Order: sequence, then structure tokens, then C-alpha cells
Amino acid sequence: MGRILLVIAAVVVAFFLLGSLIGIITGLIKWALIIGVVVLAVTMLAKIVRSSRTH
Repeated sequence: MGRILLVIAAVVVAFFLLGSLIGIITGLIKWALIIGVVVLAVTMLAKIVRSSRTH
């Protein structure tokens, strides 16, 4: 009986750790996407400004 409870407790702890790990990973992916969009916007704006100066 004690071994079954220990296995159940280990599974519950593993699910908690997995959930927090997935949360951290999705947070990092979200910030990477936001930074990528900002860098892309700045690059496009710099190209537009540079091309309008030459004309």
C-alpha cells in the first residue's frame, strides 16, 4: 500500500514539474516571437527610410 502511494505521489510531482517546465518553455517561445517581430519591423522601417533618402 505504501509503495502505491509513493508511486502516485511521484506521478503527481512529475506532472507538476512538467506543467511548470512547459509553462517556462512557452513563455520563452512567446518572448522570442515578440523580439523577432520587433527586429523584423525595425529592419523593414530602416530599409524604407534608407530607400526614401536616396530618391
